[in-house]
Amino acid sequence: MGGALIRGWLADGAEPHSIAIVDPRPGEDALVAIEAGARTGVQALETASTVLISVKPQIFAEVADDIESRIARSALIISIMAGTSVAELQRAFPGRAVVRAMPNTPSAVGAGITGLFASEGVREAQVDEATALLHVSGPVLRMESERDIDRVTAVSGSGPAYVFHMVEALAEAGEAIGLSEAQSSQLARETIIGAAALLAGGDDAGDLRRAVTSPNGTTQAALEVLMAELPDVMARTVRAAFDRAVELGDGELGES
Repeated sequence: MGGALIRGWLADGAEPHSIAIVDPRPGEDALVAIEAGARTGVQALETASTVLISVKPQIFAEVADDIESRIARSALIISIMAGTSVAELQRAFPGRAVVRAMPNTPSAVGAGITGLFASEGVREAQVDEATALLHVSGPVLRMESERDIDRVTAVSGSGPAYVFHMVEALAEAGEAIGLSEAQSSQLARETIIGAAALLAGGDDAGDLRRAVTSPNGTTQAALEVLMAELPDVMARTVRAAFDRAVELGDGELGES
């Protein structure tokens, strides 16, 4: 995700030398930025006004220990780590302003969406800066509470996997009625891509569904099955993801 943001910043006109990359094993996007002039090494953090933390939560404590002393007290910390609370970030980076954000995997192709929560003490100018930096990968929604980041995780953070699994299930269903594996896979994939393109036009999902549903037609017959089961399945799916996000955060936020 960090690499996708770097790619987006460069495409948006950022000067490579304005970016500092601290990564012992930089990915392809980071290497492109470094070759173009991005700075490297922990010493580069000393002049950074904004620091994006994009590491696996399991190694966060180790990374924070290595870089904390290099980061200016006036710097803004933006975390895109799941399950790592503002309180934990503030313990790791005392005195700094902290923002938590949750992008999703379509951000890698500029088609994502991000939820953002600014902790107490973050100036509006810093919120605007964080929003602008994250907006290169898609819309940014400001959340009212930190618990909302767990809710964002359950809906849009994990949501692409729900859609991918639906493609798998639709393809398998096509095979079950006699299509070849290749035919069914392509039909399912392109149907989801096309439906997403229609949604991108801004029309309401319910209106689009009704437009394709002829009275007593094949779609109505199908939806009578799907709509009887899907809302409950989706509610339980999202709840499971939300509960796990809360659990990963060690319940620091209480029940709000």
